Amino acid sequence: MGAGRLAVMGVAGAIGLSVVLAACNPAASRPEAGSTGSSTAASGSSTGPFTKQPNGSLRISGFNPSDEVGKSRSDYAASQSAGVKVSQDTTNFDPQKFTAQVASGNVPDLIQADRAIIATLADKKLVMPLDQCYSVWGVKPTEQYYPAAINDLTYQGKVYGIPQFFQASIIIGNDTVLGQHGLKVSDLDTSDPEGLVKAAATMTKKQGNKLTTEGFEGDIPGSAALWLKVFGGGMYDKDGKPTLDTPENEKALTFMKQLSDAQGGYATIKSFKDAQDVFGDNNAYVANQVGAQVWAQWYVNVLTNTKDKVKISGQVIKDNQGKPLGFAGGSAFAIPSKAKNPSAACAWAVNATSTKAWDAAAQARLQTVKEKKGLFTGLFTGSPVADQQIRSAYVKPTGNAGFDQTIETTYAALENTVSTGSSPVGQQASNALSNAVQSALTGSASPSAALKQAQSTAMEAWAQSAAGKGK
Repeated sequence: MGAGRLAVMGVAGAIGLSVVLAACNPAASRPEAGSTGSSTAASGSSTGPFTKQPNGSLRISGFNPSDEVGKSRSDYAASQSAGVKVSQDTTNFDPQKFTAQVASGNVPDLIQADRAIIATLADKKLVMPLDQCYSVWGVKPTEQYYPAAINDLTYQGKVYGIPQFFQASIIIGNDTVLGQHGLKVSDLDTSDPEGLVKAAATMTKKQGNKLTTEGFEGDIPGSAALWLKVFGGGMYDKDGKPTLDTPENEKALTFMKQLSDAQGGYATIKSFKDAQDVFGDNNAYVANQVGAQVWAQWYVNVLTNTKDKVKISGQVIKDNQGKPLGFAGGSAFAIPSKAKNPSAACAWAVNATSTKAWDAAAQARLQTVKEKKGLFTGLFTGSPVADQQIRSAYVKPTGNAGFDQTIETTYAALENTVSTGSSPVGQQASNALSNAVQSALTGSASPSAALKQAQSTAMEAWAQSAAGKGK
């Protein structure tokens, strides 16, 4: 299960979100927050529905502080609003449940949802812009958080969310398999697609019609949006309008097809991956079932559980010009338009994603690592400020050269962060792209035809959005 595949699972409940929410489009119960001047931020005075002195009750939905990182941040945020009584529904965000809450007038004050659907909620006026929330706390979003993450949350000039993690994807090489073929992870250069396909084919092994080793696992279709970026394409224009059938995207999908065919084809690869022990003691690196794979940063931490059985190395993903790409999706906090306590919601979310909260989380993770005799691989947040502070204070040589080099690679990927961007039809476009990739990889449609169909599907959704109607 790769980086993109987990992201898709995280938002699977949002499929058809616009259809679900179309019948429920309430006007915001409070004046929408616009941008404010620096004088407000400096004084910390109340502006719109936001204040730095919240009280009352705060209902949070979709955030589960089940591990030491989540709990420490949740505890810190609560400590900064001592007069607020916090309750949490820790189940994943469910659009149908949210629709029912909106209809009943009983919405939570703060939700956590995938960044890909925040613009959809904003288009339906179901979440409020947070420019004044940021301003009250003196936070400049594109300085405190990765601009790419904020771009995901910006719709029609306003910011509608507060990002959490930004765990960029990299290539994690299996040095054992690479070495068997005289290769190094540095030979897997995404800016050289022909060379990458050749290397993948070289490392691929079969017994009969079954794979025993996949040379290069590109996490396709899960990370299809990443590969569009590699080839200079993307899913939307600056206004969020789908752009799935561009020449750049066709080149990307053609490459995905070539990579798949060179290793046995889509069905063979999928069957092989589905049987792997992704999180266990016999994962694909231990079992030498892969030469290299695209993973988000968090999988480096997973591999520490088998650190004595694997030899790994890292390589950044590059665009077609050879420039590193730090690509990631992720979740964000948003405040429903009908929230009863937006001020407390804003305070909690800003504090839970502050550098102090992330420092507390890093210390908690270090304690866990110490107890389990593991390796600290860094804690990758939605904030470049926090990431650099954590790296400087806590990321030390582990004694394992391969893991140290891979950890350095994950930080190098953050030098140029990118993401899909913001669109009111983000989930529909993602689903259409995934279907197009599967159609092309299985040979049921050419890359060009598959993308044209995907664009048509995404544009149907666009036409039903407020943005598409010109509202």
